[in-house]
Amino acid sequence: MQISVRNGAVDLSGEPILTDINIEILPDSAIGIVGRNGCGKTTLLRLLSGELTLSPREDGAEGVFAVSGSPVIGTLDQMTFKDDSVTLVEELRSAYGELLSMQKRIGELQMLMEQSENDRVIAEYTDLLDRFTNMGGFYFEKEYEAAIKRFGFTEEEKHRPLHSFSGGQRTKIAFLKLLLSKPDLLLLDEPTNHLDIEAVAWLEEYLKNYKNAFVVVSHDRMFLDRTVKTVYEIEHGRTERYPGNYSEFINQKRQRRALAAKDYAAQQKEIEHLTGLVDRFRYKATKASMAQSKLKQLDRMERLSAPESEDNRTFHASLTPAVRSAKDVLTVSELTVGFDRPLSTLSFEVKRGDRVAILGGNGLGKSTLLKTLMGKMPPLSGEFRFGALVKCGYFDQQMAQYRGGQTVFDNFRMAFPDKNDFECRSALGAFMFSGEEVYKTLDMLSGGERVRLALCKLFATSPNVLLLDEPTNHMDIIGKETLEEILEGYEGTLIFVSHDRYFIKKLAEKLLVFENGTANWYEYGYEQYETAVRSRPEPVAEEKPKPQEKKGKKTYTTPLKERSRLEREQKKLETAIAELEESIAETEQQFISDKNASDYQKLAELQQTLETQNAQLEEKMTEWEKVCEKLLEI
Repeated sequence: MQISVRNGAVDLSGEPILTDINIEILPDSAIGIVGRNGCGKTTLLRLLSGELTLSPREDGAEGVFAVSGSPVIGTLDQMTFKDDSVTLVEELRSAYGELLSMQKRIGELQMLMEQSENDRVIAEYTDLLDRFTNMGGFYFEKEYEAAIKRFGFTEEEKHRPLHSFSGGQRTKIAFLKLLLSKPDLLLLDEPTNHLDIEAVAWLEEYLKNYKNAFVVVSHDRMFLDRTVKTVYEIEHGRTERYPGNYSEFINQKRQRRALAAKDYAAQQKEIEHLTGLVDRFRYKATKASMAQSKLKQLDRMERLSAPESEDNRTFHASLTPAVRSAKDVLTVSELTVGFDRPLSTLSFEVKRGDRVAILGGNGLGKSTLLKTLMGKMPPLSGEFRFGALVKCGYFDQQMAQYRGGQTVFDNFRMAFPDKNDFECRSALGAFMFSGEEVYKTLDMLSGGERVRLALCKLFATSPNVLLLDEPTNHMDIIGKETLEEILEGYEGTLIFVSHDRYFIKKLAEKLLVFENGTANWYEYGYEQYETAVRSRPEPVAEEKPKPQEKKGKKTYTTPLKERSRLEREQKKLETAIAELEESIAETEQQFISDKNASDYQKLAELQQTLETQNAQLEEKMTEWEKVCEKLLEI
């Protein structure tokens, strides 16, 4: 499979969106598309999916959209549920249509071989089993089971019919099915939006090991760093290709712009010098030939264009608390939050100047906690208390989605009737609502513009405590970086919910994490938390308490002794793995041997042996990886 677009342009409703698109997708491409909101990233995905076609270019150049082969292209918009009565697990299993068909046919062929010997049946069985094994036929059930768990679905929900799930849950199920169906080309538009951190981590691992191509539009910088190998930036309607992940793209772009500016300045200086010589000597008989030579040199020179200014427009605002709060900002004691049922019970304290990120899976009570603290929901039990002189500012991602025919200016003015027109326009201008933009109606605003309006109104209250619920949703990367910079300089107290790990890493100094049925408080930031999570031992099933044995002499394990024990265990596992690999190779040789080609009973036995050996090998490999991780920690 190969898809390439050269000199491509796309118009929508007569408006040019993309003017010069050049992109190439190979069978194993891992591509990230970045750019400002409204630059045409989603339009490019629609073009690649075949939903849109190329438009004529204004300069007359001919655009080319070339596809080799017949690639299967997967997008979330194409995922529909044919039958709402099937269960979640049945729907996800349907993503493995080819493997399930092969599995069924293998069973049929086994039955035929038991009835009579037939060379054609045996040959088909052998070939099909080989393909089934190579395609991961013995492991696909583990794959979808892990995906279900990491996306936050419970064992009970696996067996619920699709019609019993909410709209958001159905979208997650459709997304999972799209991923597990493994199309030749995955087109993903902001896939990490509304996924919790655990689900994003699973998605990162899945894409890192994805054998086909994918193109992803994302503003999640850490996600792009961990998944893509090539970045295409869309700026001023054109694409520019950068090999590497997002961080490498940023460095390369900075270097390219600096070099382009340097080359342009050098050429302009040379042009000025040559032009001066020509003007000075062209009418002097003794210097005329030299002046003519310089003139020809100027004519032959390939002129460089001035580097186009970078599209880094963003909002600019300062945030200063009107008053300083007391040292004790918030005390929470045995507070149970939830709707019709308890979600979590919490106890913690926040001091002045703390920067607290609230993490955890969806539906565990993070947003509910903020709503409860702001008095928008009653607590189920327990209590909380804000300290003296606390003035809260609250950003709710749902409330920020303004609708209606009211203008931006009127909406802001109504919230701050004491401000005059100049003060209102100044405040809105800082958030990129200037000139005629202030007369846009709320219905006309994009998601990013609605967020900016909400932040503008929030900042105008000069709070000393900020409670933010997913403030970076709908923001492009420059917007996120701007908000990070403002909040880094904020002298008040910050409590926020976010799934953007880069944002959390940059701002949080303490964490409140909803996990394992409770909420835990950590006196450190996200990087340290990630390290701590990676070093946690795998959970093990609870065992019945053993009868107490008589206490013997205490034994003490030193790091040196523990390392020695782990190294012995590592060597033992490596020996077992090597032996299993040899046994598997021998079994496979017997399987394809002419001697056994017509012995269907023997082939069935070998198949069973192979399945058992592969399962044992996977188990030993898992044990070996755990031992290696423990050795690295010592």
